[in-house]
Amino acid sequence: MAITLTDTAAERVADFLANRGKGIGLRLGVKTTGCSGMAYTMEFADELEETDTVFEDHDLKIIIDPKSLVYLDGTQLDFGKEGLNEGFKFTNPNESARCGCGESFTV
Repeated sequence: MAITLTDTAAERVADFLANRGKGIGLRLGVKTTGCSGMAYTMEFADELEETDTVFEDHDLKIIIDPKSLVYLDGTQLDFGKEGLNEGFKFTNPNESARCGCGESFTV
């Protein structure tokens, strides 16, 4: 499987990287937190670790550490606006439930 970006998410990530002026790609991961157990993390990557897995989509690198890959494999990242709010949305086939506030998930 792979990690993919929608066209809208890819445009947004490319804009962020261009405005930042450096970086090799987007690092996605998971951390333990919240009422359901896990939350998504996202940051710009300036370098690769030896154990990272790299996916390329829309000419962008998506970097995942080995612990997070098992939870994120098959995920699609989208970007959208709803009213005054905008942000990235993870569509993850591995999720079995989300908490009521939407901040964390479980597999």
